[in-house]
Amino acid sequence: MKATDMLVQCLENEGVEYIFGIPGKETLDLVNSLSKSKQIQFVNVRHEQGAAFMADVYARLSNKAGVCLATLGPGATNLLTGIASAQLDHSPVIAITGQAPFERQHEESHQYINVVKMFEPVTKWATQIKESQSIPTIIRKAFKIAKTEKSGAVIIELPENLATQMISAKPISVNEIFPVIPILEGFQDAVSTINKSSKPFIIIGNGIIRQNAENELLTFAETLQAPVIHSFMSKGILPKTHQLNFYTFGFNKDDIVLSGIDEADLLIVIGFDFVEKLPKEWNKKKIAILHIDSNQAETNEYYPVGVELVGNLKNILNEINQLKPTPKPWKPFGNLQETIRRVYQIDEKPTDIQSLPLTIENVLSIIETFSPAKTIVVSDVGAHKTSIARTYQPMLPNRLILSNGLASMGIALPGSIGAKLACPNDPVICITGDGGALMNIAELETAKRLGLSFIIIVLNDSVLKMEQDMMDEKFGTNFGVSFNNPDYIQLAESFRVIGKRANTLTEFSNIFSEALTESKKITIIDIHLHNSLHG
Repeated sequence: MKATDMLVQCLENEGVEYIFGIPGKETLDLVNSLSKSKQIQFVNVRHEQGAAFMADVYARLSNKAGVCLATLGPGATNLLTGIASAQLDHSPVIAITGQAPFERQHEESHQYINVVKMFEPVTKWATQIKESQSIPTIIRKAFKIAKTEKSGAVIIELPENLATQMISAKPISVNEIFPVIPILEGFQDAVSTINKSSKPFIIIGNGIIRQNAENELLTFAETLQAPVIHSFMSKGILPKTHQLNFYTFGFNKDDIVLSGIDEADLLIVIGFDFVEKLPKEWNKKKIAILHIDSNQAETNEYYPVGVELVGNLKNILNEINQLKPTPKPWKPFGNLQETIRRVYQIDEKPTDIQSLPLTIENVLSIIETFSPAKTIVVSDVGAHKTSIARTYQPMLPNRLILSNGLASMGIALPGSIGAKLACPNDPVICITGDGGALMNIAELETAKRLGLSFIIIVLNDSVLKMEQDMMDEKFGTNFGVSFNNPDYIQLAESFRVIGKRANTLTEFSNIFSEALTESKKITIIDIHLHNSLHG
């Protein structure tokens, strides 16, 4: 069997449904082998960065590894940002790249760069296939590494001369990864630490979602009756109106909940990734930590771990719940929860929308009001991401997709394609600023070609708002942050999708409600925001 035919069989063995990428001379044999697959659909995209973003978001929502493909040289370098983003957001992504044949790799050669070395700092594992017979082992190892917590990115390089070799290997069986849990003494120490505290504060991160431990976390929180806050990427684990929900933390300024953390005598940190916010930003008093995560705690001056439980979060929380820690009901001083709701406009519903301005907060309230529970919102990076993290409350976990590790502008549009392929029956809403919108706008053609339907909201103000605000605060003026935009309605028409403009909140509400009913069409909504509280 040809090596690339075997590689495709190995990918099928791993349950791969989609591969996002662009063919090149060094990957032609692999793409030809993919054309024979009855299981895998090859999605040819318009830019390799878009392919990596699609694989990233697809992986987060499908509970499978996402896969992307590029050729050597510029194809591989175009993947780099998207792969680094997947790595820092702990999304399991496998990147496969072509490479020059062995005889060209020892000298200066057309399009040849050392791809493996380039990707080593931004992946869990980067490797070149040096012997075609090893393909099944490398593919199985790659998927295991990518999906093992903390999950992340892997890159596999296939030299052109190996692609056509004939091999006799077979795919390796996919075995279950058995969860690791601490010993009994560890649980007893953890519960004893909780019982000795007076004001424990629960901090949760995206590891809860990645390991499907939402129900166990809810049971633990309700048993303990302590305040709960979540990172940007773990919104939706607690219902919006839950009495223990103190909402999102991790903002650069106006992080109101920090005063509540300062009152605590124990921080119970569960599945939190430091990449979202370093402890020195939220634990300035160096309060004692109970660390519960899939990996051992990092050494950090502001993260003083007293007890740590390392392993599968679902199993760890289940074991703790069975030991029934003593309830510790308390509330931070000064009606903190109500203050957060009021300042972040979490409770407000736009009733008389004709009199309300077209702010991002009011737009988000409209989205919350009219969208079904399973709606997936994919946010790009910019000032609006902060507003979304503060104000928008998804009804379910893993229904708000953010890039908060590398925080990559341009992820929203290709990410929405990955979201729609992972969850074809769920509404998908892409929210992007005009800074990120044009970075991967070419993927609109990919979405149209695939027959997908989702809503793209473009926040149009012709400026990089976050950078403008930071420069104004730091220097009293700004520079290099403004630009001109195309006519997004005409742009939509050129891609043969629906394009509409909202100048008022009423217009946005009407357009958005209508777009939700378009089950087979893409709608771009161009809106010019008024001043926002958190923009």
